[in-house]
Amino acid sequence: MPDVLASHASPLKFGVGQPVSRNEDPILLKGQGCYTDDLQLPGQLWCVMVRSPYAHGFLRTVNTEAALLVEGVLGAFTGADLQASGYGTLKCTVALEGLVQVERPALATDKVRFVGDPVAFVVAETKEAARDGAEAVFVEVEALPAVTTASAAAVTDAPQLYDHVPGNQVLDFHFGDRDKVRGAFASAAHTVRLSMRNNRVVVCAMEPRSAIAEYDAADGRYTLRVGCQGVFGLRAQLAKDLLNVPVEQVRVLTGHVGGSFGMKASAYPEYLCLLHAAKVFSRPVKWTDERTGSFQSDQHGRDHEVIGELALDAEGHFVAVRLTSFANMGAYLATVGPLMGTTNFLRNVQSNYKTPLIEITTRCMMTNTTPVSAYRGAGRPEGNYFMERLIEVAAAKMGVDAVELRRRNHIPPEHMPFRGAAGTLYDGGNFSAVMREAMQNADWDGFEGRRLESEDKGLLRGRGMGNFLECTAAPAKEMAGIHFDEDGGVTIVTGTLDYGQGHWTPFAQVLHQVLGVPFHRIRLLQGDSDRLLAGGGTGGSKSLMASGTAIVQAAQLVIEKARHAAAHFLEAAEEDIEFTMQPDDESGARLMIAGTDRSISLMELAKRLKSVEQASEELPASLDVDHVLDEAPMAYPNGCHIAEVEIDPETGVVRIERYVTVNDFGTLVNPKLVEGQAHGGIVQGIGQALMERTAYSDDGQLLSGSYSDYAVPRANDVPSFVFGSHPVPTSTNPLGVKGCGEAGCAGSLPAVMNAVADALSRRGVLHIDMPATPEVIWRALQEAPA
Repeated sequence: MPDVLASHASPLKFGVGQPVSRNEDPILLKGQGCYTDDLQLPGQLWCVMVRSPYAHGFLRTVNTEAALLVEGVLGAFTGADLQASGYGTLKCTVALEGLVQVERPALATDKVRFVGDPVAFVVAETKEAARDGAEAVFVEVEALPAVTTASAAAVTDAPQLYDHVPGNQVLDFHFGDRDKVRGAFASAAHTVRLSMRNNRVVVCAMEPRSAIAEYDAADGRYTLRVGCQGVFGLRAQLAKDLLNVPVEQVRVLTGHVGGSFGMKASAYPEYLCLLHAAKVFSRPVKWTDERTGSFQSDQHGRDHEVIGELALDAEGHFVAVRLTSFANMGAYLATVGPLMGTTNFLRNVQSNYKTPLIEITTRCMMTNTTPVSAYRGAGRPEGNYFMERLIEVAAAKMGVDAVELRRRNHIPPEHMPFRGAAGTLYDGGNFSAVMREAMQNADWDGFEGRRLESEDKGLLRGRGMGNFLECTAAPAKEMAGIHFDEDGGVTIVTGTLDYGQGHWTPFAQVLHQVLGVPFHRIRLLQGDSDRLLAGGGTGGSKSLMASGTAIVQAAQLVIEKARHAAAHFLEAAEEDIEFTMQPDDESGARLMIAGTDRSISLMELAKRLKSVEQASEELPASLDVDHVLDEAPMAYPNGCHIAEVEIDPETGVVRIERYVTVNDFGTLVNPKLVEGQAHGGIVQGIGQALMERTAYSDDGQLLSGSYSDYAVPRANDVPSFVFGSHPVPTSTNPLGVKGCGEAGCAGSLPAVMNAVADALSRRGVLHIDMPATPEVIWRALQEAPA
């Protein structure tokens, strides 16, 4: 275990490594959570958006006269109204060479570019009046042909979304030495090529987007209460990109958040509309989306068309991997829209294999669909999925065991640290051992007997393995504040934000472990931008690496201040003061004069400092610390998933019968929460693999625009999961943690789809794209060669 934890020989009851129950659970399970839509502010008005029913067309008229006649309606606004107020636009923040920027106004003014594109909004005294007013707005659109897939958008005569984006292409991304890769494929003993579709998904967060805006005319300050993934970054985006005001004039507040998975990370057009209305009417203005609006306007995930190729030498060693892709950006560039199909494909297709050459070519295309942004994993599950499917196809073509092929190409522990072809530096891991443990837990050798039992029932049984390794999010500054409260509690202030993960408990465990603060006295403050000095938000499986490291560093600063203050109260030299832990002592750690029994507890010391009237050089005003971590380096969580499925060939229905996962997440601060995160990610991966199809008509209508048409997994669609851990703590942060939030998707996509392919291969079906719905499987079986 890393040095910061090594001094604690006896595990604390609530310390690092303990399966402590989530502090949030009693609140949430009793229905006492406070989400944005639960808030009702005095004098609050309601807003309803008016959206385009057309996917593509010239916006000829937006007439609000009838809406203003509806009783209770106070105002109706169009894009022209916002333009006249001098607001800015939503922008893509990804810095990629050659990217053509497509800026998005909050309300369309010249053209509409997808079904759900907002063109106006109505503000009224009640939600019902606002809805009636919105229905009275007259919108005239001169319809144009639409294009909904990235490859179709690249065709010469495809409908053009933007005059300044010829051919609809905003980026032609390339990485790798084209000549070397071409040469590697030319000289390879074996090559395989596979077309794969990374299907578009609707995010389907339990809580729809909702926001309440306020404006204080006295100080010109805006406040937005909204569910998000990080208030510090959202505040900057609202202030700098949309409102064109200093960040000090904007405050973002977030309470409980009912899921996001990447979708709520950035600003949306509705937020500027609300802030504008709050300023106009000097009253709070609230908006809550309905599920149909969410399906249409919440940023979608995935959507890539990929040709994957793998080259191997005569002994089966990987010599090169090549991905050639179309990435669907949707109608507007989301904040990180191009990231997934470019740099994240690149960093993650390496996985845990020694592949010396990687080439990625991705054409990012604009289409008449909902914008695409990050979704749990954001290119990481996809990179692993492509590699794992290629390995299975290569093994079948070569007539070798796919497990042996993986083992042969795993990066061995003795090669660590390992510099990958994408430039990533792996500091440790034991990939073959993780795979071996997963196979043992899955009773790998007993599969053939189970397959024959299924065959006797007329069912096809398949087994799939998914090795994965993820590169967590890029380094960013992160804050940790440790504040000793008047009532004897301690508040952690952090710039990450919990939208379902359960940050409060593991963060408190870290502080309890390092500083000895009683666990039950620790609070968490995370959703107020006014309280933050920095904040990278939550995303990319980096929260515990960033906030945990910042908390450890801030705790060290508290200890320094405490030793200084204790020297004053104990009348001793500071160098004689020792900081000693008292396991599970209500008073916390103690500051003691070395070699004596004279001491003062940390909590008592904090209380005394609060009572001192005036600070001096000899005595700090408090033990409070506000610390900013410069950056938390990437880490590389990895693992192996194994799934077994049964398929009914008469109906195409897939049932997952067994599921095993063994992971290396480094140090597990809270094993119970880690297992829960893995379960959630696995289920979302199963949903994408087997059920979730986002379908558009030729004219751009969203055909899967409700839960009647779009399937998500339920509890009875998944088995009980067997969870195992094989930790190799990382050296890139003092806790040794690697991140786990998105890993479930990274392992489940390849494991489930390899299992489906294995089962279908017995009927001559060698590959099937996600989602492998019953209809798709049934048709593939009917069309398979006899």
